[in-house]
Amino acid sequence: MKSENLNVAGFCHQNFNDLKLSFEENFLKHGELGSAICVYHDGKPVVDLWGGFLDANRTKPWNKNTLCLMYSLAKSICALSIHILADRQKLNLEKPVCDYWPEFALFNKQNIKVRHCISHWCGVWSNENAKPGDIYDPKAMQRAIEEQRPEWEVEQKGAYNTINIGFICGAIVKNVTGKTIQKFIYEEIVKPLNVNYYLGVPEEKLALCAEIIPNPADSIHSAGKNPDSPVRRAWRAFPKNFGPTEQNSLRFKKAGVPSFGGFGDARSMAKIYALIANGGEIDGIRLLSASSVKKALKLQWSDLEDGLLKRPTSMAMGFMKNPPDGTPLFTEFADAFGHLGSGGARAFAVPSKNIAGTFISNFQSERRSEGVRTENFINAVNTCIHQL
Repeated sequence: MKSENLNVAGFCHQNFNDLKLSFEENFLKHGELGSAICVYHDGKPVVDLWGGFLDANRTKPWNKNTLCLMYSLAKSICALSIHILADRQKLNLEKPVCDYWPEFALFNKQNIKVRHCISHWCGVWSNENAKPGDIYDPKAMQRAIEEQRPEWEVEQKGAYNTINIGFICGAIVKNVTGKTIQKFIYEEIVKPLNVNYYLGVPEEKLALCAEIIPNPADSIHSAGKNPDSPVRRAWRAFPKNFGPTEQNSLRFKKAGVPSFGGFGDARSMAKIYALIANGGEIDGIRLLSASSVKKALKLQWSDLEDGLLKRPTSMAMGFMKNPPDGTPLFTEFADAFGHLGSGGARAFAVPSKNIAGTFISNFQSERRSEGVRTENFINAVNTCIHQL
């Protein structure tokens, strides 16, 4: 793509120009189709850029209001909902899940605490009782989870919970508040912060959604096709042939699948993470106390090989930390945290620097949740922080 056809717009503070250069490089050298980045520093946006196209035919320019599927960044927003309720003393992270969802205790799950679930430490990552398509039926998913035996004792091993975590959070939120987790997130996070993030895209926003384009080098969806693989056991609730075609469907956009079905723009997710980096408050709006933020970011487990995806993983309560192999997923700073999204979406924050940001793209990355374009973003953030 020629530089004059980048269609890049927005703004970038001069102290963060390396981010603008890396963003443009992704289009010029790394095949980017459509993308957006946003970075907050000291509670204010310092980078807000977007560019490229919504569609594979490059006929619809990406604009300021474009929404993109952010995949598993939704898990961190579901966890944030749990932290908000704990902060309001509506639930206790140290209490068993069955205190709020009695049926969860079935099949030896009575000792699993709320914090174990949001930390991917509960061992309930498979859903062998689910049927194809159950991701669209929360009640069916809850029944399948109730009937699921843990893979191992609680705290024995951490395993990234690809599907069940969002539905577990959803059941807890519904039983505590009477609201679906989609409604709770909208009313208690989206509206107060005036951001655009949706678990279930409203009818009037559907035309703003970018088309997800698969990367031929990406193996994440093929990983679940082997009937004997652990990933397949975790993904039984997916519709048959689940992939970008299904993810571009109206059914998926409207459903608000809580584990990975959130659509939004980069500035909205960056603002949410900036609130956490800033001790739970931004623009005069406080969603969490500083003590609740500190608790949420406390490391729970770290392993060179997580129990499902077999990759180095470190988990706080609902948020990832840099893994034990030293890969700077969320910048190189010790207190950095964030979350990965399939296809390359990335949210990060560094409380000690009061900085947070998000990278999103509609062209999936070449390595599951990682890839050169996302790495360029994080590397540029590192450079900019050192120059402050």
